[in-house]
Amino acid sequence: MVISKRQIVPDSDFGQIFLVTRRTARNITMRVKEDGLHVTTPPYRSARQILEAIAPFRERLLRNRKLVEPTPFDFNFSITTECFRLRLAPGKLKRFTVRSTEDEVVIFCPENTDFSDGHVQTLVRNAVMRAMKKRAEEYLPPLLDMLSRRFDLPYSKVKITRARSRWGSCSASKVINLSFYLMLLPAHLMDYVLLHELSHTKEMNHGPRFWELLNRMTDGQALSLRKELRNYHTRF
Repeated sequence: MVISKRQIVPDSDFGQIFLVTRRTARNITMRVKEDGLHVTTPPYRSARQILEAIAPFRERLLRNRKLVEPTPFDFNFSITTECFRLRLAPGKLKRFTVRSTEDEVVIFCPENTDFSDGHVQTLVRNAVMRAMKKRAEEYLPPLLDMLSRRFDLPYSKVKITRARSRWGSCSASKVINLSFYLMLLPAHLMDYVLLHELSHTKEMNHGPRFWELLNRMTDGQALSLRKELRNYHTRF
């Protein structure tokens, strides 16, 4: 049976395989994420055909899966990037508390916290995400505004989102969406994403003029930066 626009297939290795058909797709693409294997395919292919196409790459994809598995939280967990620092520390109170300074965010957990408890893992993860989003809201809009003025590429509005599937996007009305996960990137890749979205305020598609514009702003490094970003895996 030919797959519909979107279909989820249970899998013993990945948990779930998400099959998505796209009319513009020329080839089958595969990407491992935390929730499973995401496969994009041209239309008019059956699930059986797709699974057969995946088979030769399964071992490599499983190795890649280890790179995207979330790091469990404990008192050794920390995030240290050029633009964001966070750590967990034992606290004296019986509740979770957060202290934020200019240099770092510290999440204090009760000394007897049971990190093997799934509820605790979720609670800490949500606290980390809130802290990262708050810092992104403080850090990314001024950086975007500076780059916009520097290269004369105005936009109408910026929003900070929780998106994990894409670092950023730009609408036809020049509204730029930026994922707070950008805070985990090295500074030069963060700049690349912002410049990429700003380029869309002038060139909406990824045609030659788009890449010419982005190359001018990245000293001819647009394609190499794109490749580096695609191969970048965050710990969280």
